[in-house]
Amino acid sequence: MGNFLFSLFSSKKEEADGGERKDERKKFDILKFDGMRAQRINRADYAVKCFTEALRIQKDFETMNYLVSAYVATNEPEKALPVLNEMIEMEPDNMELLLTRAHLLFQTGRGAEAVPDCLRAVETDEANPVAGFLLAKARRAAGDFAAAADCLTKVVGLKDDFADAFLLRAEVYLDMQQGEEALADALSAIRLAPEEEAAYLLRGRIQAHLGDTDAAEGDYRKVLELNPFNEEAFLLLGSSLISSRKYDAAIALFDEALEQNEQFARAYVERARAKELNGDKEGALEDLATARKLAAANEEDGAEQPNFDDLYKGGIF
Repeated sequence: MGNFLFSLFSSKKEEADGGERKDERKKFDILKFDGMRAQRINRADYAVKCFTEALRIQKDFETMNYLVSAYVATNEPEKALPVLNEMIEMEPDNMELLLTRAHLLFQTGRGAEAVPDCLRAVETDEANPVAGFLLAKARRAAGDFAAAADCLTKVVGLKDDFADAFLLRAEVYLDMQQGEEALADALSAIRLAPEEEAAYLLRGRIQAHLGDTDAAEGDYRKVLELNPFNEEAFLLLGSSLISSRKYDAAIALFDEALEQNEQFARAYVERARAKELNGDKEGALEDLATARKLAAANEEDGAEQPNFDDLYKGGIF
């Protein structure tokens, strides 16, 4: 009798447990596929919620991968990294995961931490130019410029039309104060990608480093021809004009920039500098006040702020 009752209750418990597991599995599937649908209609924020709840029920590699993608889409790489770390623990030899983690580390300003992942990728496939490029990028972030340059020399040997590799090596040479070598690589990048704004911006910076102000300003103007909304080109060209004491030209340039985008806080800051040096202290103070208001509003949105601390030493404050 006792054995009969034991088997009866055990059977009912197993049935109940099985039913709960079935319900949990069904809930997991619903959440996972709702998240996938949300991603397809560009609702990454809702997808994050779905995938997160699904993973509370069950650890699933595919769902974790979807969650990483959703975090990237919502511009939350810091939240994606712990999920990716767990995935790499599950598949430590997955090179795609290692390189994805490297990309996320670059996005979060932690590029030096990507060196081990990039090294493993290069050791696994020495003929992979992308892995070599990322290793060079990580080496540069770690301050090892010579090693970064060596990596990139190998990369362009593997792929001689890799414009980004020439561009990065030009950056590295500029870091090392090797202007002529940097200029040669910038020219190679422009030859390979003649519509690439970043290549002209970099060549302009290199020309400025070499003391050729006219050539530098020509490159910044070329960028504005390619893209009249390129903020960095406005800032670099305006700064060059101010350094050359062409204050009226600088003010006119920033007038143009602000006509296109009245929320451009750094343009107000630079125009204030030009106005102050041109003798218009009242106008400079007005521009600085506007810049500060915009900076305060942008701070609430987490946007990058202009640095007011060392901008002016001419007595505005």
